Amino acid sequence: MRTRLLAVLLLSCALMPAARAAEFATKPEAEAMVHKALKYWKANGNDKTYAEVDKKDGQFTDRDLYVVIYGLDGTVRAHGANPKMIGKNLMEIRDIDGKFFIKERIELAKKKKPFWQDYKFTNPTSGKIEPKTMYCVPEEDMVVCGGVYLK
Repeated sequence: MRTRLLAVLLLSCALMPAARAAEFATKPEAEAMVHKALKYWKANGNDKTYAEVDKKDGQFTDRDLYVVIYGLDGTVRAHGANPKMIGKNLMEIRDIDGKFFIKERIELAKKKKPFWQDYKFTNPTSGKIEPKTMYCVPEEDMVVCGGVYLK
């Protein structure tokens, strides 16, 4: 009995990191989510896509991963975690280190190539400011992004 209990305990400990990792989104999942949103946009257009992204329990929100769509002027068109940001121009917003991360994001988007960008932001699941990396794909007059918090 003791041997069986020890085996179960060891197996549980071995599986803990995998279970904990599944609690948080990964970089490949962020890339997949952004590409899924772009595919949805191509099939459904702006209004339907923005409405779908805005749903906190919709297909473009998963754990701590959510999609945000910006216009190239820095205005939020859709936001999967904070509807209060929709319609706001965030070009002058800074992270805790003083980085103008939206301004930088828009400049990177103007190069018309997908990119990753690092900054610090409030994690909606923990409520804490954490390091984050955001995957963004520019498309026409917008940039579609999804990020992961770095643990």
